[in-house]
Amino acid sequence: MDSPENAAARTGDAETAPQHGYTSNKEAYLLRLKRIEGQVRGIARMVDEDKYCIDILTQVAAVNKALHAVSLGLVEEHIGHCVIGAASEPDPALRAEAIDFKVKEATDAIGRLLR
Repeated sequence: MDSPENAAARTGDAETAPQHGYTSNKEAYLLRLKRIEGQVRGIARMVDEDKYCIDILTQVAAVNKALHAVSLGLVEEHIGHCVIGAASEPDPALRAEAIDFKVKEATDAIGRLLR
């Protein structure tokens, strides 16, 4: 099931697309992801240069930890913005449905992270 916000965001309609929970921290997320990207390139370089396998695994673990930190931040942003936003829906019937939808999105995302 797709939310109206996701449909608007996919179509590129900036006027109807909502602000996402992470928007206020977007630059920090991008900086962290660029740092992770550099770490991954470093790992590829280590493999290319036949570095010791344990040293490579140590770097892979560091990248995984950094990605988990980004993931947890995004989950927290989703709960703090999207789920709380759904809870502020004025229509009680729509509120319950919106909350259920947003909580299910978060639960599914957490499930994917734990696989």
